[in-house]
Amino acid sequence: MALFSTGATRRTTTTTPSPTPTAAPTTAVLDSAHVGDIVGALGTIGQHDTLEGRGRWQRFKMLLAIIGPGLIVMVGDNDAGGVATYAQAGQNYGMALVWTLALLIPVLYVNQEMVVRLGAVAGVGHARLIFARFGRFWGAFSVGDLFIVNAMTIVTEFIGVALALGYFGMPKAIAVPVAAVLLFAVVAGGSFRRWERFLFGLIAINIVMFPLAFLVHPSATDTVKGIVPSFPGGLNSTLLLLIVAIVGTTVAPWQLFFQQSNIVDKRITPRWIRYERIDLWVGIVVVMAGAIAIMAAAAFGLAPADVGHFTDAGAVARALHDHLGHTVGALFAILLLDASLVGANAVGLATTYALGDTLGKRHSLHWKITEAPMFYLGYALLLGIAAAVSFSPDHVLGLLTQGVQALAGVLLPSATVFLVLLCNDKAVLGPWVNSTRQNIVAGVIVWSLVLLSLALTAATFFPDLSTTTLEIGFGVGALIGLLGGLTIAYARHHADRTRSEQTAAELGGLDPDQIEELDATPLSRADRKQVLDADRDSWRTPALHTLARPAFSPLRTAGMIALRGYLLIAVILIGVKVVQQISG
Repeated sequence: MALFSTGATRRTTTTTPSPTPTAAPTTAVLDSAHVGDIVGALGTIGQHDTLEGRGRWQRFKMLLAIIGPGLIVMVGDNDAGGVATYAQAGQNYGMALVWTLALLIPVLYVNQEMVVRLGAVAGVGHARLIFARFGRFWGAFSVGDLFIVNAMTIVTEFIGVALALGYFGMPKAIAVPVAAVLLFAVVAGGSFRRWERFLFGLIAINIVMFPLAFLVHPSATDTVKGIVPSFPGGLNSTLLLLIVAIVGTTVAPWQLFFQQSNIVDKRITPRWIRYERIDLWVGIVVVMAGAIAIMAAAAFGLAPADVGHFTDAGAVARALHDHLGHTVGALFAILLLDASLVGANAVGLATTYALGDTLGKRHSLHWKITEAPMFYLGYALLLGIAAAVSFSPDHVLGLLTQGVQALAGVLLPSATVFLVLLCNDKAVLGPWVNSTRQNIVAGVIVWSLVLLSLALTAATFFPDLSTTTLEIGFGVGALIGLLGGLTIAYARHHADRTRSEQTAAELGGLDPDQIEELDATPLSRADRKQVLDADRDSWRTPALHTLARPAFSPLRTAGMIALRGYLLIAVILIGVKVVQQISG
């Protein structure tokens, strides 16, 4: 039963979907389980409920019912790899890299807010949209990368489970299988609400971050100083690899696929996008607080002899135990275990959601195992393979954790490019397409990520590059990005002018300037917003097979192929760097 009901004006009495697809063929929604009441951990909203006539308390209860996808994806962001990466940053560099977290806040919101709109408006997952709008080649490119990185990421989650429970004396041979069975049992229950409540229970355990941060006696002065960008010890390949790992663990490609599919699975529609944005902000606050607490624990809680000698998160827990006592070490181990379980669950679902999108099979937590066997079998196989790989030698697994996060950071630009293209596709998003301001911010983010991965590639290939050379490279890259942005803006303005001239000619030789002014209606700003909001709340993506696929210009095609080629090189060089660290 729901903790409360919002008083739906029209509500079905069951949340179990019909085996026979009932979604209207005029929409993009493919799985009948994705249509119906919003059934969340903290409440229910009827399929046809609106905010009209609701008081503040009722609106707040509706917000609680919506909260879930944004919070879970952000907390899942602080997974085992995240804990290890933040702990490494704290142990090796103190609080000097806090600025990376601050700069990632807008990146997190901009990227995830775009998938919020895509999920609520389209009603299908991210992988499905990429295949439908860009074809099999680019779909395979995007989803193939996701499957590989996600599988490796889940391995790191089981590493985290083993390290955390190993602190309390549980053998790895017991800890990993028990965790795998638990994760499958929670997902395989055939109830979205039960699954979300379990995740909320795990998220609540994150409260241990506050006593952990307090007990290590952090320095507020050092923490505030860390907000100012700096490169302790100089900008070299080792530091760059860590920075890229922080980016990769904080803004990972799997998050895009998970949140969009989870929004679809929760049946959130365009009228609830405002509340889902609040959900996202709540998650961002939680993930940033957790990241800073973990970094502080390693920066302030370790003995001087341990500083600068990071090995893995389990070693950090033991070092905290040796220096500050059992309580601090136990709190860190609990946080690591919790992060590993949430991360494995979310990353695993992101993968099987995408698998269902790709193969056109049922992929919803509303279905029982017998109704969606491919969905649950894929999840079980993923957990089983990752659990088996986690029994590899410890020294290899420790570096694999950092390598996976760096790999995610390098692959993020291409994922963000697809995301921006989809959010500018009027056939898919209609009135929800990106504004000019959103495109500018997204463009800056994509180019910044490309520059960062380019710097890592250069520093790996040429290890003797000086800090000054790398800084000059960043400056030149920023200038190229600015010129490229201005070129794109001019090209778009020219295209708009050409369309205006064509329209003017079709209307009998009107002045093109008159055509461009037709948008300047006498409506007030408030009236225009009201009309737009009404259109937005009811707009859904048409059936994808009825939409003409967007054409790639030769320049865009060349750019995408160049990006793909570069990413392949960058991935290889990350592998080289990790092997170098393994060999000492």
